[in-house]
Amino acid sequence: MTVFGYWRDIAAQAGWALRDNALRSLLSVVGIAVGITAVMAVGTISKGGHYLVFSELETFGLKSVWIFRDRQDKDPHRAVRKGTGIDNDDYAVVRGGCCPAVSRVSPVVYDFGKRQLIRFGNRYSNASVEGVGSEYTVITNDILALGRSFRIQDEERRRPVAIIGPQPHADLFGASQNPIGKEIRIGPQKYTVVGVLKAKSRGFLASIGSAGGQDANNRILIPYTLYQQQLGKKEIHWLQAEAVSQDEADTAVRQISDTLTRRHGDRYAYKGETMAQYIDTATRILQGVALIGVVAAAVSLLVGGLGIMNIMSTSVLERTREIGLRKAIGARQRDILLQFLAEAVFISTLGGVLGLMVGTLASYGLALATGFPLAPSWAMIVAALTVSIGVGMLSGYYPARRAALMRPVVALRYE
Repeated sequence: MTVFGYWRDIAAQAGWALRDNALRSLLSVVGIAVGITAVMAVGTISKGGHYLVFSELETFGLKSVWIFRDRQDKDPHRAVRKGTGIDNDDYAVVRGGCCPAVSRVSPVVYDFGKRQLIRFGNRYSNASVEGVGSEYTVITNDILALGRSFRIQDEERRRPVAIIGPQPHADLFGASQNPIGKEIRIGPQKYTVVGVLKAKSRGFLASIGSAGGQDANNRILIPYTLYQQQLGKKEIHWLQAEAVSQDEADTAVRQISDTLTRRHGDRYAYKGETMAQYIDTATRILQGVALIGVVAAAVSLLVGGLGIMNIMSTSVLERTREIGLRKAIGARQRDILLQFLAEAVFISTLGGVLGLMVGTLASYGLALATGFPLAPSWAMIVAALTVSIGVGMLSGYYPARRAALMRPVVALRYE
């Protein structure tokens, strides 16, 4: 007999045996299918969570770093000194190339906790106002839906120009009207709208109280030099920079902090935060959630594997005389072992395929409902199918070996 014919007979006999115990086989298939569906669900949910969190973190600029005065400094002499500890000359030095790990930097002037009334004709809005530099929108990954960003000339000449967020745009002009070139009033000052920011989604981060600051969609940007003039101060509340890479973010913080400390003679203490810190935190949380899901899926697969072991043990017991007869006419231990292993693998493979179908359909359903790219990858499919086959082999090995080691005389006399 050829090798192909041998394995064909093994497969055919396994199929007949499973057909003879259709109900038990079906229940075992369902058990494995539930486990594989759980594995697919864990992978899909993990992928969705990763996409959701990182798509929102990306709205801050993945290489962003923030440098500001450390108000929690314990030195009583430094603590009583007023001011932010950062000024325009500091910004010029940092921008001038003192810090190799920094690719871009922008000052931020911000009147904390104060929203300002904005007017266009007889329409009003209420938004936070930030004074920023020309590189700010690039650093923070802000995308302009209309118009342009600030230019160096806007900073130097203190031009009364503004970039508005989507909420003030809707409040003052309606979502469909082009506001570029129109004049709005922020308090008594007139500003010409030169850009409109595209909406950012930070709902998830806001709901868990994570990074986010003010509402990203309800703000207005103006040149920082003009805002300083209006506030009557030449201070910068913090520097927002972009590191040359995520790996260099901590280095960028250290270089800027050291530069500021040297310039101010240790009069202030400085603190820095990096987007990389938030990314690391999010990664650890997502990995922990995924681990819990994997454990839950493993329990489901364990239950399915125990079901296969149970049905195969019962099958060996019921077919004891058949095993003895096969051995009496020349079947080897290997033939009996492969016969029962094939049955176990058939059950687990059918369950794996069914679980993959259900899991894939559920993934596409979630993708349509949420808009996230949740389609399972080929790696996930191959891994799930491999796991299901492995569970079948491990679960079926003990009953199959037990059957293979039976002595023909004892098996034939079994009642």
